[in-house]
Amino acid sequence: MTETTRLRLDVSYDGREFSGWAVQPSRRTVAGVLLEALERLVGPDQDLGLTVAGRTDAGVHATGQVCHLDLPTAAWESLSDSLVRRLAGLMPQDARVRAVVPVPSTFDARFSAIFRRYEYRVADTAFGPEPLRRYDTIGWMRPLDLGRLRESAAGLVGLHDFAAFCKRKEHATTVRAITRLDWRREPDGVAVATVQADAFCQAMVRSLVGAMLTAGDGRRDPGWPAKQLTLRERSSEIMVAPAHGLTLIAVGYPAEAEYANRADATRRLRT
Repeated sequence: MTETTRLRLDVSYDGREFSGWAVQPSRRTVAGVLLEALERLVGPDQDLGLTVAGRTDAGVHATGQVCHLDLPTAAWESLSDSLVRRLAGLMPQDARVRAVVPVPSTFDARFSAIFRRYEYRVADTAFGPEPLRRYDTIGWMRPLDLGRLRESAAGLVGLHDFAAFCKRKEHATTVRAITRLDWRREPDGVAVATVQADAFCQAMVRSLVGAMLTAGDGRRDPGWPAKQLTLRERSSEIMVAPAHGLTLIAVGYPAEAEYANRADATRRLRT
């Protein structure tokens, strides 16, 4: 059996031209271009076990994505000093591996994570987003009230069943623990939502933002998003905000000694 070394990769990408993270036949994905580059370095037909912290949807960006893989130890020893540079030369300009470090075999990019943190950027100026930020910031044609946004966010923090905000998957729970949800104004006037939770279900962050925006511009009461938590099915009244305003900015992990315990706890079905 080939000896392997587990590696943590920190990854950034512009999601505009990717059909999400996961490999899909005939579609350009982040995992697809990363595996293609690795194949050119270590050879084809290698089962690297590429595992990501969070499978971002098509059009969603990342500056703090994390994944792991198991590279043959001999290959790692020969590439360790140059792997980041070599990947930069092989991967397209809209995806970068910023760091590669060896980690214990108990590290799991997905199950060992204790939080994922996203930001969503909204320009509510009359002219829309600044041209240089148009790919990571949406335009909102109604003025947003920061107080109303913050009030609507407060009601969504905590452990809840977010079924109304998620695309349900069979045998998957929609119970999640949001530990941070707040809004701020950047110096350029852009409204930015920061959303942090132990994990998210599909479309959850964009649905949360969509619900809060309708409260922030006065069309809904600030308490309306939280009232949707009583529903047990996806709500057709909740708008899913556009993908390109969303960026995964950080994934958090416990101390090394806790990797395995955290992974075991995450795998238990939450109800």
